Amino acid sequence: MTRGSLRLRLLLAGALSILLALALSATGLTVLFYRHVERRVDTELGVFLDQIVSGLAQNQETGALELTRTPSDPRFEVPLSGLYWQVSFDDKVLRSRSLWDNVLQLPDDELAHGALHRHVLPGPLSEDLLTLERSVRLSPRAGGQTVRVAAAISLGDVRSATRDFAFDMLPYLILLALFLIGAAYIQVTIGLRPLHRIRQRLRAIRQDPDARFGTAGFPQEIEPMALELDTLLTDRQARIEKARARAGDLAHGLKTPLQVLLGDVERLRTAGLNDIAEDVEHVAHTMQRHVERELARARLATGTGQAVSNIREAVDRVLSVVSRTPAGAALDWVLDVDERANVVIDPDDLAEALGNLMENAARHARSRVSVRTLSEGDRITIRIEDDGPGIPEDQIEKMLKRGVRLDQSASGTGLGLAIVQEIAEAWGGTFRLCPLKPGLAAEFAIHAIGGKPESGKTLRAR
Repeated sequence: MTRGSLRLRLLLAGALSILLALALSATGLTVLFYRHVERRVDTELGVFLDQIVSGLAQNQETGALELTRTPSDPRFEVPLSGLYWQVSFDDKVLRSRSLWDNVLQLPDDELAHGALHRHVLPGPLSEDLLTLERSVRLSPRAGGQTVRVAAAISLGDVRSATRDFAFDMLPYLILLALFLIGAAYIQVTIGLRPLHRIRQRLRAIRQDPDARFGTAGFPQEIEPMALELDTLLTDRQARIEKARARAGDLAHGLKTPLQVLLGDVERLRTAGLNDIAEDVEHVAHTMQRHVERELARARLATGTGQAVSNIREAVDRVLSVVSRTPAGAALDWVLDVDERANVVIDPDDLAEALGNLMENAARHARSRVSVRTLSEGDRITIRIEDDGPGIPEDQIEKMLKRGVRLDQSASGTGLGLAIVQEIAEAWGGTFRLCPLKPGLAAEFAIHAIGGKPESGKTLRAR
């Protein structure tokens, strides 16, 4: 997955959302646990206050107030244990052994009798103490005075318990995060599966223009889009067929008058009007090339994507014509073409492309032209090399641009290359020119049928 991957973006967004949700959940659970522990501590301190108040009594001999029954928790007897109690009255203080020589510094607030006040006070070891205090009026038997009773516990214990809870919860949160991220990956994979089906349908439409998306196998959210695309494809195909049919009709309509015009050239020569005959013949041949190009374009519109051609048969068919021309007859033709190499292209389109390339090579070669096939994955490349002057490397890109014509090119490469380029694009192939020293190589690559072909046999034709 790359940075531009939709799956990666969805997974990152999902993972971040999961981690953020778990972090918020962990924070919330920790706060809830802390508050729960605080409530439990408040309850425990309230019990201690009740025990302390019930244990207060007046000494029968001295009349002094004393605690006859201490709370049962042993931490009250351990110095600086973190659990303390204190009773204050008339500038006197009764305190637990755990306070040692220290006193709880209670705030100077007025307490209603029986009301509980809650404070966080500094302790003997400078720790925070959660303190619960109550003002109590004792019974006449206990002296009848008003006392402030307080019980305190170190918040360090509460915070330590909360911290331990958070650390104990961490492994489970990590496992939960991994599980949720894995579930998100499965969800994204299943959710994006219709896009894979769309790509398969597009590939099928590319190979067969009559194929359509349909609605089978698509979820309800994708079905309207598939129907709209089918409607668009049908409409565009109808328009293209009409436009190319009109272009083909126009080209066929011009072809006959051009033949008549070329016949008149001979009569002009017979009449001795050679200059006029040459001018008319030049214009007629130029127009004829344009007509042939439009006919080739119109023929490409009829391709179904399921046509099959044998490369060796197409090469032999073209060579039988080119080798009889004055330029082709003087050359050595070296063929290294697999007889079983079949490709996805109409035989006439393949012959048209090879005809332009082999004729161009024969016109510029000095002594030799080679034609061979190369297997490259699911494609077969037809490579045609000549030992002519070639084309400057900075002119190759210009030569392959759509619309470049022979009479507009400084290097002499013209209309035939544009036709080859259009044929390659129409059948999902590629076409490129490669400069050699000396000469030029033309590579026409097209999709193969039947897997990887074997290397062909070498044949020399004169």
